[in-house]
Amino acid sequence: MTAPATLTGPDLLPKDGIVRRIVVFLHGYGADGQDLIGLAPFFAQALPHTAFYAPDAPYPCEMSPFGRQWFGLDDYDPDMLRRDPANMAAAHARMAAGVARAAPPLRAFLAGKLKIHGLGADRLALIGFSQGTMMSLGVGLALDQPPAAIVGFSGAMLGQVPPMAEGARRPDVLLIHGTNDPVVPVEASGHALAKLEAAGIQAALIRRPGLAHGIDQQGAEAAARFLMERLPQD
Repeated sequence: MTAPATLTGPDLLPKDGIVRRIVVFLHGYGADGQDLIGLAPFFAQALPHTAFYAPDAPYPCEMSPFGRQWFGLDDYDPDMLRRDPANMAAAHARMAAGVARAAPPLRAFLAGKLKIHGLGADRLALIGFSQGTMMSLGVGLALDQPPAAIVGFSGAMLGQVPPMAEGARRPDVLLIHGTNDPVVPVEASGHALAKLEAAGIQAALIRRPGLAHGIDQQGAEAAARFLMERLPQD
């Protein structure tokens, strides 16, 4: 499949028209932008004058007649990681190739929103969920001008941390993951944290006890605090 050149999706813009920051939500497999834009009013309380966007992934979901996907999950098996992390290497490599295919329209989307609002990447943050976290890390860390911060819920780091442009600012990363996640095991975020730290990126992992594959109030509050501390407030 060829990715469309342009991504579209729901948004929430400040009522007064003043935009000083941009937060982009990247949804999970089988969902669409509507799945996460509902979080925007909550984050807007902590981040006024922020434009929130939630683009739909470029491809129709292979498993759902209505959802979207960033890439296919033909041979994904969450229990592989629980049994032996090494078994996931080949599957992760194939998914990483999917990230690369979906990257161009996402990069164009991010650049377009920054241009529209006349802002630099230091005023951009990405919030991903599940497959959206894989996109946030795989694409966000590889940008010539990376975002100020990345929040990844219930996701994973596919492959190694992409090389960053010389002199580029490294974004801070917060990973949040439920300990009872049956879809993407919490171990995946532990492996991601180790890779990020080894690459010199400031990263942290919050494990949410008993949480399955989702975002809870405590996780959302932690993400809001994290972004408040890393996005300019002027």
